[in-house]
Amino acid sequence: MGHVYYKIWIHSIWSTKNRYPFMNKEIRYKIFNHILENAKEKGFLIEMINGFSDHCHILISLNPKYAISEVVNNIKGEASHWINSEKLTATHFAWQEGYSAFSVSESQVEKVRNYIKRQEEHHKKQSFVDELKKLLELHNIEFDEKYLL
Repeated sequence: MGHVYYKIWIHSIWSTKNRYPFMNKEIRYKIFNHILENAKEKGFLIEMINGFSDHCHILISLNPKYAISEVVNNIKGEASHWINSEKLTATHFAWQEGYSAFSVSESQVEKVRNYIKRQEEHHKKQSFVDELKKLLELHNIEFDEKYLL
């Protein structure tokens, strides 16, 4: 076989430093639009992006030539640099170290896309920490609660 075929869907989530609610509604969409544009320039295909005041979700179609860590850290690093250079927040903006990444079956892409799309509605009922715990448990990932607080 002389050609490479792939479809690798990843749902990745990361938070702001100390879960500080930097991303009010006014700047949240500026940040997400910038992330989308920058990712496209770098060849990263973000299918869906959204989040809330203290975290970001992306659904990305991952090219196998890139490691998940490379893509996520690139997106986070460039975005925080841009946010600070544009002075979008009153104080220095930073993302929390680390991230979560979950594989998504093609049959579940639409469900994950809709989940990400409804973040604002979702977080009227559930905190980010509770959301993350639920996702980690759903994916059978052992975690230490001290890293979630």
